[in-house]
Amino acid sequence: MINKYYDQDCDLSLLDGKTVAIIGFGSQGHAHAENLHESGVDVVVGLKEGSRSAQSARDAGLEVVDVETAAEKGDIVMMLVPDELAADIYNTQVAQHMKEGNVLAFAHGFNIHYNLVQPAENLDVIMIAPKGPGHTVRSQYLEGHGVPSLIAVYQDYSGKAKDIALAYASGIGAGRAGILETTYREETETDLFGEQAVLCGGVTELMKAGFETLVEAGYQPEMAYFECIHEMKLIVDLINSGGFEMMRKSISNTAEYGDYYAGKQIIGKESREAMKKILERIQDGSFASEFMQEMSAGRQTKFLTTRMKENEHLLCSTGKELRKMMSWLKK
Repeated sequence: MINKYYDQDCDLSLLDGKTVAIIGFGSQGHAHAENLHESGVDVVVGLKEGSRSAQSARDAGLEVVDVETAAEKGDIVMMLVPDELAADIYNTQVAQHMKEGNVLAFAHGFNIHYNLVQPAENLDVIMIAPKGPGHTVRSQYLEGHGVPSLIAVYQDYSGKAKDIALAYASGIGAGRAGILETTYREETETDLFGEQAVLCGGVTELMKAGFETLVEAGYQPEMAYFECIHEMKLIVDLINSGGFEMMRKSISNTAEYGDYYAGKQIIGKESREAMKKILERIQDGSFASEFMQEMSAGRQTKFLTTRMKENEHLLCSTGKELRKMMSWLKK
């Protein structure tokens, strides 16, 4: 059974007199920095010179300095930069400023789990990973709620690493919703698997295959888009609100019967074997190695060319035209 914690289990005073350096001010960065600041924590934001985010951070009442200065000021240094940049930024700009007893934190385990960042032994190394995008972490905090968060401890030099992780999670509002304890390995591998096999790779390819099947059978692209792509949100929203049970209770009997009849034919033995292979590549580091090589090569070998090809698909142009009819999407 996974360990769960709430605000009453957290001691935010552990952050009193400490400075949290947030490296980066993107989706998660702005939410962590602003929520902690408003929870009474001393926060400094570290950004590269000329960053477009600097003024936004200053407008939020935050101190903005360069990355090296932030690392020097920080008792807790939270790395909230893209996975492919984190190791270089840490190794060249942050590591030399980390002092004995400091805390190094991440919101995703990628760089620690795959040894791209190898922190000194005299540091605490923790993770605080909200299970939602930064704008939701921020908006829920402002509404007096929170987004559930994961915490993990990779290195406990002080003996208080878990308590600090809980305090930080509470400071961004997660203790209002629930804090779940995991490990760097579990968070990293399940996150990558979910993205590849289901949430991004699996779902988009399933929708595209459905769209192509209908169009190739002579149906109009607009009809194929509505049925295989647009309506996906309706189903996901029902699942998100109340699980498979609520979704199946809310749809027609025809749709529910079709769910039971067709689902296992689409996602059968071959699909499950492919999922196992995807998981194995994540577990043995093959995916991480391939990804970092692609990023180091300027994203030209596969990443950008594949993006361009995918964006030229008929479903993209069809969807673009249909979305012009949906005024609620223009908010």
